[in-house]
Amino acid sequence: MDNPVDLSGRVALVTGGTRGIGLGIARAFVAAGASVVVCGRNQPSSLPEGLRFVAADVRDPEQARLVVDAAMDRYGRLDVLVNNAGGAPSADSATVSPRFVAKVVELNLLAPFYVAQAANARMQQQDSGGAIVNIGSVAARHTEPGSAAYSAAKAGLLQLTRALALEWAPKVRVNHVTAGPVMTATAAQYYGQDGGASVAATIAMGRMAEPSDVASACLFFASPLAGYVTGADLAVHGGGEVPARYLAANPDAVPGEVRRSAGG
Repeated sequence: MDNPVDLSGRVALVTGGTRGIGLGIARAFVAAGASVVVCGRNQPSSLPEGLRFVAADVRDPEQARLVVDAAMDRYGRLDVLVNNAGGAPSADSATVSPRFVAKVVELNLLAPFYVAQAANARMQQQDSGGAIVNIGSVAARHTEPGSAAYSAAKAGLLQLTRALALEWAPKVRVNHVTAGPVMTATAAQYYGQDGGASVAATIAMGRMAEPSDVASACLFFASPLAGYVTGADLAVHGGGEVPARYLAANPDAVPGEVRRSAGG
């Protein structure tokens, strides 16, 4: 389907934009006509045409600022920031090290704050202001074993979004995407040999999200269509997962059967 959002002449920065969800977001912004800067800790072996890479560890406040400066130096403006960099491996809360916890919080909460702060300083000086989109997770509301630090950090990111939206309006809009399970190369390994099919069976839409699904939400928040939207949280989780208690009581159920049993 053709992209309905035209971002020609706009400049976007996507953190963690060299792979997975971030790369999908970056590609969508290029398709919409934007000039796109992506950053990551390591230079990728290859990058799609239209993306400009800047090496940075955005957990460091100075490097976060330098990424924003690089976009400004190259294009003279910054219209959109997508704080996508994040994630964490599973860890037992009873034995996990303080260093691990600190690193998870730094990446998933502090780094978005640092980059947003630097971007806001530039956007506030532009007549057109700017838009910031924070990529969150369903873990902020529905955690699972092994994700205590990650879930807490993502819950903090949601509240950070709302606080910054209040402080930085009207020039800069700040919004949040709550992403459900997304099918990426990394996710396919994590979800096992069936490539996520068993997880997809628990989701109302009957499938896991694709990076393009998250990207579409970001395009909306970045576009004039969301000109009066700030401090919002858009759930991109396919309707959410069927409660475990229902599946336990109805082991053969699939999302479509759930809807039919409810009279849908």
